[in-house]
Amino acid sequence: MAICRCRLIPIWRLLGGVCLASPSTGAAGMTDNIPLQPVRHKKRHDNKNRNGCCPWSRCCGMGDFRPRTVWLGHPEKREQRYPRNVINNQKYNFFTFLPGVLFNQFKYFFNLYFLLLACSQFVNELRLGALYTYWVPLGFVLIITIMREAVEEIRCYCRDKEVNSQIYSKLSTRGCKLKSFPADMIFLRTSERNGSCFLRTDQLDGETDWKLRLPVACTQRLPTAADLLQIRSYVYAEEPNIDIHNFIGTFTREDGDPPVNESLSIENTLWASTVIASGTVVGVVIYTGKELRSVMNTSNPRHKVGLFDLEVNCLTKILFGALVVVSLVMVALQHFAGRWYLQIFRFLLLFSNIVPISLRVNLDMGKMVFSWMIRRDSKIPGTVVRASTIPEQLGRISYLLTDKTGTLTQNEMVFRRLHLGTVAYGMDSMDEVQSHVFSAYTQPSHDVPASRAPAATKVRKTISSRVHEAVKAIALVHCVTPVYEANGVTDQAEAEQHYEDTCRVYQAASPDEVSLVQWTESVGLTLVGRDHNSMQLRTPSGQILNFTILQIFPFTYESKRMGIIVRDESTGEISFYMKGADVVMAGIVQYNDWLEEECGNMAREGLRVLVVSKKSLTEEQYQDFEARYIQAKLSVHDRSLKVATVIESLEMEMELLCLTGVEDQLQADVRPTLEILRNAGIKVWMLTGDKLETATCTAKNAHLVTRNQDIHIFRSVTTRGEAHLELNAFRRKHDCALVISGDSLEVCLKFYEYEFMELACQCPAVVCCRCAPTQKAQIVRLLQERTGKLTCAVGDGGNDVSMIQEADCGVGVEGKEGKQASLAADFSVTQFKHLGRLLMVHGRNSYKRSAGLSQFVIHRSLCISTMQAVFSSVFYFASVPLYQGFLIIGYSTIYTMFPVFSLVLDKDVKSEVAMLYPELYKDLLKGRPLSFKTFLIWVLISIYQGSIIMYGALLLFESEFVHIVAISFTSLILTELLMVALTIQTWHWLMIVAELLSLACYIASLVFLHEFIDVYFIATLSFLWKVTVITLVSCLPLYILKYLRRRFSPPNYSKLTS
Repeated sequence: MAICRCRLIPIWRLLGGVCLASPSTGAAGMTDNIPLQPVRHKKRHDNKNRNGCCPWSRCCGMGDFRPRTVWLGHPEKREQRYPRNVINNQKYNFFTFLPGVLFNQFKYFFNLYFLLLACSQFVNELRLGALYTYWVPLGFVLIITIMREAVEEIRCYCRDKEVNSQIYSKLSTRGCKLKSFPADMIFLRTSERNGSCFLRTDQLDGETDWKLRLPVACTQRLPTAADLLQIRSYVYAEEPNIDIHNFIGTFTREDGDPPVNESLSIENTLWASTVIASGTVVGVVIYTGKELRSVMNTSNPRHKVGLFDLEVNCLTKILFGALVVVSLVMVALQHFAGRWYLQIFRFLLLFSNIVPISLRVNLDMGKMVFSWMIRRDSKIPGTVVRASTIPEQLGRISYLLTDKTGTLTQNEMVFRRLHLGTVAYGMDSMDEVQSHVFSAYTQPSHDVPASRAPAATKVRKTISSRVHEAVKAIALVHCVTPVYEANGVTDQAEAEQHYEDTCRVYQAASPDEVSLVQWTESVGLTLVGRDHNSMQLRTPSGQILNFTILQIFPFTYESKRMGIIVRDESTGEISFYMKGADVVMAGIVQYNDWLEEECGNMAREGLRVLVVSKKSLTEEQYQDFEARYIQAKLSVHDRSLKVATVIESLEMEMELLCLTGVEDQLQADVRPTLEILRNAGIKVWMLTGDKLETATCTAKNAHLVTRNQDIHIFRSVTTRGEAHLELNAFRRKHDCALVISGDSLEVCLKFYEYEFMELACQCPAVVCCRCAPTQKAQIVRLLQERTGKLTCAVGDGGNDVSMIQEADCGVGVEGKEGKQASLAADFSVTQFKHLGRLLMVHGRNSYKRSAGLSQFVIHRSLCISTMQAVFSSVFYFASVPLYQGFLIIGYSTIYTMFPVFSLVLDKDVKSEVAMLYPELYKDLLKGRPLSFKTFLIWVLISIYQGSIIMYGALLLFESEFVHIVAISFTSLILTELLMVALTIQTWHWLMIVAELLSLACYIASLVFLHEFIDVYFIATLSFLWKVTVITLVSCLPLYILKYLRRRFSPPNYSKLTS
């Protein structure tokens, strides 16, 4: 929780304010509190005006991002105005909500079409009945949409208000406490004894590990925080940018003698949205508003429109074409007599039901039900649906692209192997390592029995010392910090003082490092203490070894290594330790003939390999390095390059100590889940940043590649000619999995994109290793473009976000790498194994139900339109409506809405059967539930039933026209209810309730429909037998055809259910 002290100031003058932050709540002293207003962008649909908060931002002096000089405690010395610190994630405000929602609805053709139809009723020549006949259905659709948008806006407003209502203050001579950092700041001082603090950045970068942050050295040495306002100092900060992992700046104190000038890097920053672990920190604000790192990294993912929606849209266009054709035919049959152009418009209005206005509402409500079912499924607990508009996409996935670490594997590292070149230690021989470490600290080197042979003594001593040096290096070269917590018996202070093992917890930015430190503890060398400047190790005998940390070089994805320079306090020896990936360490360590081979062997066992090395430095060498390193860090331009050059001057001819192998275990039920997906016809591609051997081993271990499949490892290529030859070699292989590295993939896509994708898509499985995040997204995009099939991307880390957002369906796994992927995904699961049920059960049901619902809504509209066409044809092509007023509205609402919508509960097989026979999913990949063939069948059914009902009513009515309406409309309602029953495959009690409720509503409403229906006539026996005959003739043949089809050509699922 953040604390600071302040006077009331304008929000935009926050820059330069000095804030104090603490994890605890409460207040200390008098405060002038003002609302905390952190910033985020409004939702936008493009990236225009990215550099300004408004179109006139340049006039306000905020058009460009520029470096700035920020004086501590003196915001009046600002050089420019800065953005306000407010969150606003709403799409609309109070005044723009209704116009905005209406505009977004009517910018689409078909919504505008229905609006024009309704408006046409104000023209007397075009009016066909009461105004509410057209306005009520349109109003119902709009009300549903407005309510949905209003709920989302209210939720968004409440979330924004909660954040904007937090309190912050500014440092003066009084104090108060804050909850979190309100803006991007530079870390000036902390109350922690070790002179550093840990931050949790999961809300910024999705990583759940604690990050170490260091204060500015000269401000940390000040007696109190109030002294920050007494010194004359300023911070120079680079221009705002999106890089959350790097920062360049300097801190200058002018009133010192001599003036102090310190370099600032990412280790000195406190970004907004981060939380401190313990203690109190003080920082100076350097970025606010749209210039916050968190805001600049906010990108709007592409708006995903489901393939099903596009197909329904296509069918709707066909219906609109049919509407125009029928209207023209009616006028043509009148020989275009009189004002024929008005007749065309009247017929367009008359047959407007051909394009069902309720289709979009029914599908949207159905998707909400499907999303609710996914969330409520107890067999996949914790599943979250973030994109409720595309659940049916899950039923047609052809390609699934998955990350490895944390997705297929647990991201829980277990130390498995220590390799020294001539000898290797596995899990069954760790007691030997432990004995070597024990002897190194308990037996002096001269206490060797005289009876031992000198050669034997030398061999034993050499192995023992090598093991000891390797273990010590592993125990020192890391960024792990031991933290002591109270356990109910020992309080925190006592546990920290006595290094209590039961109270110690390791905090680090990587689970790999924690596993290595835990292993050194298990063999006798324990990390018991660490701060910014020192580290303490405890030997098996209980002796404490003190080391001074001179320099530390953190791991980065670019360098793929980390190093540390320490001084042994007991001997004064200065050592430079380094560990990293074999691809970079091979050129750093001294020549050897076993590194490459053993790295490959360990990787083939599925182990993550690190190379550990050492270099001893003299005092003169280190002093020379330190001078050059400090000078490079003070550079404002090209700092990273200059610092890297200085560090590389040390990274030469290092002594190779050992290799470490850490295993990342598979998640639960990964193998059966991948088998289910493979049997369902889904091709799985694994995209990982890990090395080729490890990725290949994991693919075999997870059965991504089956035992009877060959593996073609695409050799490394750098030129067009090499890529051509390798592709020809790969073309001769059949039914084999492909393993390719990111570098080779980039070359192939550059010169032979079409040929490579054609061959890769034929493979049963593909493994891409050493893959960058942008490459993952590129592969997804190419699959979509080249195959036209639906893709699903699964990942758990921030490096998977681009892939997840690019795929047709993005699934995030909540893992140890944080929630960034989960929050960016369309669907979020807690384990990879839940993906099987998500696709096989919910995806399949959502797609089949949506297809059935959409076609039945179209059938409902075509039936009544066919009846209108027959009626107009019989009565000399007159543009007179068959049904008016409440009849036309009630038909698509209270009389048939509930039974038709109850189809979202229908299912052909039980969920257990769908999981047991994933081959059922394969049938959906062809899109048969909603195709032109099924659409045509429903059109023919609608024409048949509509014609039978209308002609039957015309033949059987006796004298009055009102009897035609009574007979035909009652038959129509009964036909629709019976057709719903015919379509249902598995009855649900709500379906029965919906059928009975709709029938009861119709019977009850007859009392109030005397204007349209003769109430006395419907009570006669004549009415009953006529309606019964018409209904039977319209429905019975379809029931017979359905029975014959199931008898002689049953679908696949019926064989399983029987």
